[in-house]
Amino acid sequence: MAKQLDLNGRRFWIMSEPEGVGWKAVVLEMTAGDAKEDLGIEATAATRTAADDAAERKLRRLLQPD
Repeated sequence: MAKQLDLNGRRFWIMSEPEGVGWKAVVLEMTAGDAKEDLGIEATAATRTAADDAAERKLRRLLQPD
């Protein structure tokens, strides 16, 4: 499963898949030519929605100006 986000003029995908009894979500940034860059953001939770939401919160915190 995947969820696309457009933030600050950048395009991100939250990719999630089952892991054990829960779900794991990772964040990728789509760059020029649709190359994918792993940002190292991961989140796990009991449901896909919860894992996706946790990964999105981590991404938004990373992108906040200091």
